[in-house]
Amino acid sequence: MSVITESVPMGPLQLAVCAVVVVCGVAGAVFSARYHARRDAGQLDAVFWDAFAGLVIVFPAVLIPSLASPWLGLATGSLAAFTAVASFVWSPRVLTWQETRLDRAATHQDLEAAAARHRTVLARWRRYELDPAFCIDFPDMTDVRRPETAALIKAMKEAERLRAAEAAGYLPAVARLEHALGRAEAAAGVPSP
Repeated sequence: MSVITESVPMGPLQLAVCAVVVVCGVAGAVFSARYHARRDAGQLDAVFWDAFAGLVIVFPAVLIPSLASPWLGLATGSLAAFTAVASFVWSPRVLTWQETRLDRAATHQDLEAAAARHRTVLARWRRYELDPAFCIDFPDMTDVRRPETAALIKAMKEAERLRAAEAAGYLPAVARLEHALGRAEAAAGVPSP
């Protein structure tokens, strides 16, 4: 009994699926390996496993077309090599873009938190300006001749100016404003909460 081996032609759909698996597998493995190499400098364990997982996924996607036709195997192998080179070249740019985007998001969150603290401080200060009971009980809070109140007004102006520009100095300016309000309240005899 003889076994007849004949090559089974691959249809365009099967070839397209193999090509997609090759491109996604190689690009994902290279990107992951570059990410772990950058993040875990000196730790090659994660890089090895990224490369191994990529090989496990890509090898069958190159082998199957090779069994159907050597030319298809050469084409998928070349596609894998081209994708690896392109991913290796572009992955640092993608990683830098991703880090920049995350830094911007963190900065935006910090600015939002500082703006909320700024609004809270202004609401506390407005009591001394708008509430007649607070104006009578703590007149020093509106007297700019007092150094603490003058420093508070100066800190308010600075924080407002930096908020409008969304400068990097806005976060420390809000902290200085909170501190100035606390000092002015203490100097005016406002009981601490």
